[in-house]
Amino acid sequence: MPPMPPTATPRKRSLRRYLVAGVLVWLPILATIWVVSTMLRIMDYTLVWLPPAYRPQALLGFSIPGAGFVLALVVLLLTGLLVTNLIGRRLVVWGEEVLNRIPVVRTVYGGVKSFAESVFSQSNSFRKVVMVEYPREGAWSIGFLTAEDVPEVSQKTGENHVAVYVSAALNATAGWVIVVPRRMVRELDMSVDAALRMIITCGVVVPPHPAQVKAEAGKSAA
Repeated sequence: MPPMPPTATPRKRSLRRYLVAGVLVWLPILATIWVVSTMLRIMDYTLVWLPPAYRPQALLGFSIPGAGFVLALVVLLLTGLLVTNLIGRRLVVWGEEVLNRIPVVRTVYGGVKSFAESVFSQSNSFRKVVMVEYPREGAWSIGFLTAEDVPEVSQKTGENHVAVYVSAALNATAGWVIVVPRRMVRELDMSVDAALRMIITCGVVVPPHPAQVKAEAGKSAA
């Protein structure tokens, strides 16, 4: 018989355990720093809107990371203030009429605007976590209910159909939109944040049942 491979020594197992523990501490920190720094660098591009003489590097002699965030916030506030009055709304309507006459721009602008209005409005889009049998019967996928009804599909099939967005693992911004009968969708009590964590971690982080969380909270209070 061939000799059995030697088992890992206690020292090697301890070294591996310490290495994994270190990775679990630093990986989320570095990922967070990378995401935040990337967003700040993107926002710093808004500084090109300022005249060269009024940019922080010209006034102070050095650049300030994240200065573009302040400018972007001011621009957003001023834009919101402008479009909430009568004159601003008319300007927006006029600008949208111009954009809607450009074939490619019309499609992109209309789609992004509809998506933004759905996400930031008080509708139920992306606020309900559901599970649906996809991509085959017996295999359940976690998704987000994006439309309570798809009128044309419901009329053609004679049954209420809803739209569900199923995210891809690791990257929640990539996924599929599926239209299924309402009876095939099961609503969950899971929060959107918990569902996203589960999807991004490929199911490694599974949120507990809300009833279990309440029970543990009651025990802690007692």
